[in-house]
Amino acid sequence: MGLNPEQLQATQAPLGANLVIASAGTGKTSTIVGRILHLLESGIDPKKILLLTFTNKASQEMKARLAQHTSKAAFIEAGTFHAIAYRHLTTLDPTLCLKQPREMQTLLKSVLEQDHSIKEDCAYGASHLYDLYSYYLNAQSQQSFGDWLLDRNAKQADYIERYECALELFSELKKEQNYVDYNDLLLRYKDTMANKPPAFIEVLCDEYQDTNPLQDAVLDALRPQSLFCVGDYDQSIYAFNGADISIISNFSTKYKQAQVFTLQKNYRSSRAILNLANKVIAHNPRIYPKQLEVVKTTNPSTPTLLQYNELFGQYKGIAAHIARGGGFEEVAILFRNNSSAEGCEAALRELGVPSRRKGGVGFFDTKEVKLLLDICAFLSYSKDMMATMQVLGYGSGIGNALAKDLYLALQILGDGNSLQGLLKPNNKNPYPQVKRPQMGLFESIVPLAAPNHQVSGAFKNHPLLTHPKLTQAAASFLDQLYTLCKTHTPKLPAQSLVHIAQSVWFQEIATSLAKERAKTKDGHIDKNLYESAQVKIKQRVDLSVQLATSYKNLRDFLHAMVLGSKEMASGSGVQLLSVHASKGLEFGTVYVIDLMEGRFPNTKLAKQSGSLEEERRLFYVAVTRAKDHLYLSYAKEDKMKKAAYQPSRFLMEAGLLTSKNC
Repeated sequence: MGLNPEQLQATQAPLGANLVIASAGTGKTSTIVGRILHLLESGIDPKKILLLTFTNKASQEMKARLAQHTSKAAFIEAGTFHAIAYRHLTTLDPTLCLKQPREMQTLLKSVLEQDHSIKEDCAYGASHLYDLYSYYLNAQSQQSFGDWLLDRNAKQADYIERYECALELFSELKKEQNYVDYNDLLLRYKDTMANKPPAFIEVLCDEYQDTNPLQDAVLDALRPQSLFCVGDYDQSIYAFNGADISIISNFSTKYKQAQVFTLQKNYRSSRAILNLANKVIAHNPRIYPKQLEVVKTTNPSTPTLLQYNELFGQYKGIAAHIARGGGFEEVAILFRNNSSAEGCEAALRELGVPSRRKGGVGFFDTKEVKLLLDICAFLSYSKDMMATMQVLGYGSGIGNALAKDLYLALQILGDGNSLQGLLKPNNKNPYPQVKRPQMGLFESIVPLAAPNHQVSGAFKNHPLLTHPKLTQAAASFLDQLYTLCKTHTPKLPAQSLVHIAQSVWFQEIATSLAKERAKTKDGHIDKNLYESAQVKIKQRVDLSVQLATSYKNLRDFLHAMVLGSKEMASGSGVQLLSVHASKGLEFGTVYVIDLMEGRFPNTKLAKQSGSLEEERRLFYVAVTRAKDHLYLSYAKEDKMKKAAYQPSRFLMEAGLLTSKNC
């Protein structure tokens, strides 16, 4: 494989606790692949090897590299902690329904809304409470959630009992629906594996510096004979997500016979770029000794400081700089805060420079994509309350209360199967909980009115139509949904998505979405905006179909979309990335922007959940994405906010500025 002596020594380490300190660009992927090949050559069964990576894309790339050397690669278990847990748990219970954090936040919100006494301004909302509880679970605190929260914010004392009650009800709702989120996957997997004989001889853990205590507890529960961890303490940047740098720092203390190897040859960046990165990161404590050597002989340019008077002038200036240079596919703009992305995107678009944003959040948060995934969930897991209610919520005149009535009705009519309730309803009363107006004492004995809505003949006598608050528009919506489901036969996911997208039901919703997006301030529909919105919806549908082509059933496709949504990137051109999203990537040219005190380093976040040291590690990660050209920029003021800025201390530490010339 052409490994250097340091890499080779690490790959051939005896079974046991081994830690490899692999700084940016030192060939950690080659080392991991080499280690697995060494294990296979030593006679270890590939099914007894587990590779844990930070992204699913990384595991796929490593397995592809392995496949070039051995046919045994296909038998090695590989993926993120969450993906591995999901695969194992669904073999035990195929009906598990994996939900994204935003969906779980919606579910928790519905629980909190039932407590009318918790609406004070200082009480936490569902999203913040869910995120805090996730952080608590990942931190594996020995305290109760209430005590843990009280230590963090004593002002919440009056609400803690209500939060704990809400979280208990939330947990019961999840069990009732068989919902799991990312935290549940790891907690259940940990408990399951702790009660089984060890399944793996060696577990390899990539990006070890970003593991959190819950993931570390999963490694403990796996109890492998050998543990091979690869990471770099200078790239630990996920404290906000519960990652704990002390896990990599204390490796030699936890594992008494541990061996620590260091990869020191950097193959990625030029000497000038690496010198700048090392100069800044040297201000952080050195946990394990290391001294990087530059292998690259070329030095195309020295890091350049770009100074601008105004914030948006900075975005326009960088866009113009990129437009002149060309080679857009090899260019990335990195930022500390996502709020920076829109200004960059607009400035690039103005000059006709193509760009894309990694993370997939925009794509998966569009209404059309959420609707596609929700209707797939309805077709494949017909007990799913959230997906069903979200699908029904697109009907005109169908609010949350009516959507819930309709969901409960479908469950009754289908004996727990909503799809069955829609297509082949039984004879039960679908609305025992619904009070009809002006019935008085006779309500319990007056039969439900016969449906009189204008719908297709096949749907005309459906019990769903007897709800007293159902409008004609809502009835037509349900009729179209019925036709879509009636004409859908079990198919491959890509075929199902094509069937859904071509249905009258989806087409009418898509038309409505396009019109909404094309409305001008005076309420008129702009024809050009309308056509553009339609094109974008079609593009997102087509991309969804492409994503589905490698899956054999809807449930696997849906869960893969949940597990992999953060790794999605669509389009081409200049990549706009948060520093966190840039992890593991490299580019010929990198622009690190908004290098002002308060923005990068983000002093507010540093005080809340990270530290100045973590902000410095983020800077180190950002600049070491560059192979040949590095540009660092800052602005002196934001005119819109009337805010003046001081340049980032990292520019001083890098020697690009002194206190005299800033």
